[in-house]
Amino acid sequence: MRIEIRNGRVVDPASGTDRTASVFVADGKIAAVGAAPAGFRADRTIEASGLVVAPGLVDLNARLREPGLEHKATLDSELKAAVAGGVTRLACPPDTDPPLDEPGLVEMLKQRARLANRAHVHPVGALTVGLAGTTLTEMGELADAGCVAYSQGDVPIADTQVLLRAMQYAATFGHRVWLRPQDAYLARGGVAHEGEIATRLGLPAVPSCAETVAIGTILALARETGVRVHLQRLSTAEGVAMVREAKRARMPVTCEVAAHHLHLCDVDIGWFDSQARLDPPLRGTRDRAALRAGLADGTIDVVSSDHAPVDDDAKQVPFGEAEAGATGLELLLSLTLKWAAEDGVSLVDALARVTSAPAAVLGVEAGSLGPGAAADLCVFDPSAWWLVGQRSLASQGRNTPFLGHELPGRVRWTLVGGQVVHEA
Repeated sequence: MRIEIRNGRVVDPASGTDRTASVFVADGKIAAVGAAPAGFRADRTIEASGLVVAPGLVDLNARLREPGLEHKATLDSELKAAVAGGVTRLACPPDTDPPLDEPGLVEMLKQRARLANRAHVHPVGALTVGLAGTTLTEMGELADAGCVAYSQGDVPIADTQVLLRAMQYAATFGHRVWLRPQDAYLARGGVAHEGEIATRLGLPAVPSCAETVAIGTILALARETGVRVHLQRLSTAEGVAMVREAKRARMPVTCEVAAHHLHLCDVDIGWFDSQARLDPPLRGTRDRAALRAGLADGTIDVVSSDHAPVDDDAKQVPFGEAEAGATGLELLLSLTLKWAAEDGVSLVDALARVTSAPAAVLGVEAGSLGPGAAADLCVFDPSAWWLVGQRSLASQGRNTPFLGHELPGRVRWTLVGGQVVHEA
């Protein structure tokens, strides 16, 4: 199908473009931006006056809950949520049931995603068999099956010798290692940030050093091995400072922050609101300010949704017993726009954090509107606000601390491979 997206504000962070123009799509690719190619005749025209035309969002952390956890969400429901939020590519962590530690499981997931015919799915393979932290997986076979990186999900490797061997193996073959920095022992049993709020509410706490001790270990081993490491979901001011120093030393390290950590802090737990039960926990106001500043100055490369759908039964319990997680795919764009507006960040720079930058970390050609690029696009109204509610979310998991909030940025159309997969 040939599509003309007419007179939108074309924002392409990969090239720094921000201008009013038309985008022409043919054969699943961007045919041209500006003037129509010779002989182009549109089968469909999308009027985008007053709207932003951007590359489709790329999300580095979205749990799809398949295989094994379909009572929380299904691949079909979460890919619908992805395109409803303008997300056209996403990476899914390996902590499914069973974990993504065998090529057959990875191939099955990719095949199911292709049949759904919505967003592109990039599996992240397990770093160790069963995520048990003892035996390395066959990374080469997982790569052949379609894995783009290797991770432990939220299950840290306690044995640092195993982690060293994993990094050595990955570095030898050019594989990427993505790690959530959290010391398993320091964080054990904690459900809230260590501080006044946790003390007042009587909640077991997770100290900031649980993150920084892990970051120190990861960076030391990364220096030793030269592996390309990506730190997932930073949450502390001290962690941001450590990554900033590592980048100054020109280490091959990238990092991300979850969108909700840019806006919420431990105060938002309120009186034991289980919707705010997240992992890592919501930190203090100083941490939130450091995360926002680190994102603005480039220390933090990427904003992710940290999409982790949870069923109602797992949330409608006391805070300390509630399962950590929240839906995020449909909020990623809005929360990024909200941060940018509040901190005076340009739209080009803000969208880079959810398009071209995560595409670079993922190692795929995406996040661009250049001629010949895949026609994965998000067309949204930056001035439209929408109310986050149970009925307004497509995800099967409708739990989020932003329920009842009005957020900016309404996705009108999402295109994947030149096909309209969402329209509102």
